[in-house]
Amino acid sequence: ASDLVVSYGGTLSGEHGDGQQRAEFLYKQYGPELVEAMRQFKRIWDPDWKMNPGKVIDPYPLDVYLKLGTNYAPPSVKTKFSYPEDGGSFAHATVRCVGAGKCREPHGADVMCPSYIVTREEKHTTRGRARLLFEMMQGEIIKDGWQSKEVYEALELCLACKGCTNDCPVHVDMPTYKSEFLYHHFKSLRRNRRRYMYAFGFIDRFARLASLNPELVNLAARTPGLSHLAKFVAGMDRHREIPAFAPLTLQSWFRRRGGSANKTGPRVILWPDTFNNYFHTNVGTACVEALEAAGFSVIMPENHVCCGRPLYDYGFLDTAERYLRHTIRAVRDEIRQGTPLVGMEPSCLAVFRDELPKILPHDEDAKRLRQNSFHWAEFFEKHNAGVPKLDAKAIVWGHCHHKATGGISPEMKLLKEGMGVDAEEAKGGCCGLAGSWGFETGKFQISMQCGEIGLLPAARNAAPSTVIVANGFSCKTQLEQSGVGRQALHTAELMRMARKLGTPRMHGAFPERLREPKPAPPVTWKLARLGATVGLAGLAAFGAFRMFHFCKSGKR
Repeated sequence: ASDLVVSYGGTLSGEHGDGQQRAEFLYKQYGPELVEAMRQFKRIWDPDWKMNPGKVIDPYPLDVYLKLGTNYAPPSVKTKFSYPEDGGSFAHATVRCVGAGKCREPHGADVMCPSYIVTREEKHTTRGRARLLFEMMQGEIIKDGWQSKEVYEALELCLACKGCTNDCPVHVDMPTYKSEFLYHHFKSLRRNRRRYMYAFGFIDRFARLASLNPELVNLAARTPGLSHLAKFVAGMDRHREIPAFAPLTLQSWFRRRGGSANKTGPRVILWPDTFNNYFHTNVGTACVEALEAAGFSVIMPENHVCCGRPLYDYGFLDTAERYLRHTIRAVRDEIRQGTPLVGMEPSCLAVFRDELPKILPHDEDAKRLRQNSFHWAEFFEKHNAGVPKLDAKAIVWGHCHHKATGGISPEMKLLKEGMGVDAEEAKGGCCGLAGSWGFETGKFQISMQCGEIGLLPAARNAAPSTVIVANGFSCKTQLEQSGVGRQALHTAELMRMARKLGTPRMHGAFPERLREPKPAPPVTWKLARLGATVGLAGLAAFGAFRMFHFCKSGKR
């Protein structure tokens, strides 16, 4: 083949240079005189032959020192994810990386790879982590397989932002590999999960419990001593603030208003994710109103549901599968009728796009759910739904999972072409919070350093009258806890402002101050909660009083 190429005056060099694959035949193209000149030039700068030897001058034969070789026979391991792009093989997934090094771009290739941008260490690149997983499967250098501490340490700073799934030329899927690794890693009795893995992984359950008396929980979370104790128990970094729970869940608000105000329009499922159901309920109410204003009849699951997004970050994959099956049962009748599902929180909708088909690859209802699930603006674009006009400037920060599972082009189109907003996208790594990653003990500083790559400077430099748009709960929370002094609005909140201002122009500084408050519960609910709080405080005081007298009598 090389003789044929040279005979026609062609070149043997390829897209990525010559390397070992072609260097053995370069003498045919350049001739002995030029090759000797190259050899002498290299000897000037590399007299000891230490710099990438055997690649161009005096090259190794193309069939030696191969990464895989003729004896390559990795073990076939049973996995939780299906790896459809790699023939169902985790081992094949670990060799997907070809070493192009796009994950080493110092300022980021849009998102990838935020931890490397901060640490500048190879083991924190997508390439470095893929290499360690490959060595783990080989079993020659890393000998303890799924229980490897080296692999765990490299994956510890992976934000699972999914940036590599979109920005990497060969679409290495490190978040999936990390989740798979942690699933097997903690199956061994030699490895124990940390406290924050349970606290954050099962945030839906703790949030559901907190919703019984959110005022009491919020008071405790902001009381010195109790707050420190709660953070210690949960494994939360002491520099972080515990997000405030909403006084009324979105599902409760929706139920009390009698469901959708539009009973006749086309039906659409609004997914009540954990974050907008228990924390940012004003985002949820804005989404309901926006869909109704566009002519749709909103339906919402009445019982507790959760996509299980945080479970993947800590390897709780068996539980994640149960959550997905419960989700499908909750919406099965509607999705079989073709009812679309729209997400408010990008990371939760991304589960239906990404993790769902990998966990349940042969479930027909899972396929229906995936095909009929939409990010917020994507839904409006797909159904050509009308949106209100607003004369405003905006900085738009796209959630990493949003970018990886559809992109934010529909968001920009809705804002610019649909609403008339002068919108500009801010880019640069990840916000740094990455779900609960930035809440974990010891990660506050690096989390903020990740935020300084793109989000925080963009917010800091924005004019006071400029709206900051971010649909992700973690993105908004990172901004709120950064000290920048700005807050971000969900696109649906901006749509509500446009409808209620009565004028297409937004006036004044800090437009986030115009956002609607979170819906409040009835007075009777507040009184009942107050009574419960007082009763619990009374019991605690009585118990302490009895204990004091018991100890005092014992001393006598």
